[in-house]
Amino acid sequence: MAKKKEETVNMQDQFDLFNETKKIDKTTLISVMEESFRSVLAKMFGNDDNFDVIVNPDKGDCEIYQNLEVVPDGQVENPNKEISLSEAQADDDPDCEVGEEHTRKIDFAKFGRRAILNLRQTLASKILDLQKDAIYNKFKNLEGELVSAEVYQLWKREVLLMDDEKNEMLLPKDQQIPSDMYRKGDTVLAVIHRVDNTNNNPKVIVSRTSEEFLRRLFEREVPEIHDGLIVIRSVARIPGVRAKIAVESYDDRIDPVGACVGVKGGRIHGIVRELRNENIDVIPYTSNDSLLMQRALSPAKITSIRLDPETKHAEVFVRPEEISLAIGSKGLNIKLASQLTGYEIDVYRDTDNDVDDIYLDEFKDEIDAWVIDAIKNAGYSTAKQLLKAEPAEIVEKADLEEDTVDEVFQVIRAEFDEE
Repeated sequence: MAKKKEETVNMQDQFDLFNETKKIDKTTLISVMEESFRSVLAKMFGNDDNFDVIVNPDKGDCEIYQNLEVVPDGQVENPNKEISLSEAQADDDPDCEVGEEHTRKIDFAKFGRRAILNLRQTLASKILDLQKDAIYNKFKNLEGELVSAEVYQLWKREVLLMDDEKNEMLLPKDQQIPSDMYRKGDTVLAVIHRVDNTNNNPKVIVSRTSEEFLRRLFEREVPEIHDGLIVIRSVARIPGVRAKIAVESYDDRIDPVGACVGVKGGRIHGIVRELRNENIDVIPYTSNDSLLMQRALSPAKITSIRLDPETKHAEVFVRPEEISLAIGSKGLNIKLASQLTGYEIDVYRDTDNDVDDIYLDEFKDEIDAWVIDAIKNAGYSTAKQLLKAEPAEIVEKADLEEDTVDEVFQVIRAEFDEE
C-alpha cells in the first residue's frame, strides 16, 4: 500500500527570486518551475518518468515523490525504478507487498549545493526566456503607439530609455529630431517604431522622426481625430523643419483644419513645441488629385496642372513670380507636396499666361462660387486658360451642365471684349 503524500520541503528562498516578476502568470510560472525540477531530476536519475513534482510558488512549497516498484529482497536491478520489500516496509510502509508501487518522498535540499545551483540556473534561464517573450509580444502589439520614457543612458549613436515598468527602449540618432538634446533623467515622448528580436533578444526601437509620431500627436491633441470624426489622410515630414498634413472630416459641421489648429492655434502649438518648432501646414483633403496638388503647393498659386495618374507624374505651371513659393526654401515645399500627394512634381513657368490674364476667383460676383470651384478642380485657374479649352471638355472634366458652362464662357468672353 502506498504511503500518504505529505508536505516536505520549503524552498521559499529559491522561489522568491522568481516571484518578483509580474509579467508571468501563476499557471505558467508553476509549469516552468515543475519543468525545471524535472530537468534537474532527469540529469540526476537518468529520467523523470517515475517522479511526481508538486509546486506551490505562493507558499514556496515543492513536493517531490519518486514512485518505485516493490520487488523481493535481493532482486533490485534498477534502484531508480525499484525498491526491495524490506526497504519499502522500513520506509514507513509496513503493509506494502511485492508488485505494488511504493511512493518515496524526495528531499531535494539533501542533494547538495550543486543540485540547488543547477536548479537556480535552470529556473533563471527559463524565466528570462519567458520575460523576453513577454516583452516582445507586448511591444510588438504596441507598434505605432505613443510611449513616454526616461533617459537612462546617453551614447553617441543612441539613447537608452526606460519606462515606468523598467522596460528598456532605444532611441537611435537617426530617429531623433536634429535639434533634440537630452540629459539623463529627461522625459522623452516617442512612438514605438519597431521591435527586433534577433537571437531571442528583443529590442524596442522608438522614433520621433516617423510620420506615425506626428499622427499620434495630433490624435492626442485633437479629440475629433481621437473620436474618428476627423481622419488624417496623408502626412509628409522633414523632421524638425516642416510638415504637411491632409485631414478630412466625416461631419460636415466640423472644419477639419480649424479643429486641428484650435482656437488661436492652441492645439497645434503644443505639437509644434514637441517637434522642436517644426512648421506644420494643415490642409483639407480631397480625392481630386489636381485640387489636392494645388493645396499641397500652397502658398503658391497654380495656373494649370497636368497629371499622369499611371506614372504618378505631375507638371505644374505657375506664374514666374510664384516659382520660388512653389519650390520653397531649399526645395522643401515641393518635396513635401510630392510626399503628401504621392506624385513626382515638376514646376514650370507658365509663359502662356500674360499679365492681362484674370484668375477665375475674380468672377465670383457674376459666377456662382461652386461653379468656379468645380472648374478649378478640373485644372483651370485663369480666364484665358479656360477660353483655350472647348466647352465640351469643361462639361466633362468639371461635371457641369452645358448651359452652365455656356454662361461661364459668355461672362468671361464679355470681360475681354470690353477690354
